[in-house]
Amino acid sequence: MLTKKQQELLVFIDERLKSDGVSPSFEEMKEALSLKSKSGVHRLINALEERAFIRRLPNRARALEVLRLPDALKAEKPALSLVSSRPHPSQSTPAPPAVAMLAANDTITVPLHGRIAAGLPVEALESDQSLSVPSALLGPGDHYALEVSGDSMIEAGIHDGDYALIRKCDTARDGDIVVALINGEDATLKYLRHERGLIRLDPANSAHQPQRYSPDQVRIQGKLAGLLRRYH
Repeated sequence: MLTKKQQELLVFIDERLKSDGVSPSFEEMKEALSLKSKSGVHRLINALEERAFIRRLPNRARALEVLRLPDALKAEKPALSLVSSRPHPSQSTPAPPAVAMLAANDTITVPLHGRIAAGLPVEALESDQSLSVPSALLGPGDHYALEVSGDSMIEAGIHDGDYALIRKCDTARDGDIVVALINGEDATLKYLRHERGLIRLDPANSAHQPQRYSPDQVRIQGKLAGLLRRYH
């Protein structure tokens, strides 16, 4: 249960991220909530982070991500089932993809950059195609889409032929599902891990083996933000 000020701050951050793509400054938060000092903002941020409503993004100033909203706020929005994925590799039996209960009347057109391997790395294909995506699936930042090829992420709910929606970034945490460009030529979709000075790319399929590379061989090109699936 959030206090009134915690909820007000969460909504303010969420609306600013959706409108501008960046979180507000502590000064803007202080003014918006009519607080006397920034220390009050710090306390509210810490409380929201402890309750897993937000998280701080590493290596970026003013970088906050809204993870969820209170149920009371969600209930005010019309529902539509959309495939969205935040699986975790430690799950022995992966949970089904989360269903985002959000409005999807608005769509965003994102570039469709060919196919990406969810198996062994394949050449990353560029194209001039695009894909219309429900805006409810995408958070702040720039995004692009890739068609998934292969079955190495199937235990994370990512199937051959799915469209992976990728938020552009060049850094990621251990456990994130990332687009990794290997040796500047091949791209693959895998869990990211750091292991004894190496980059380990983990599949989500017991029939596949992890891939290990030196850090200079791997460049992060984005993190999985969601999935689209066509049913035939």
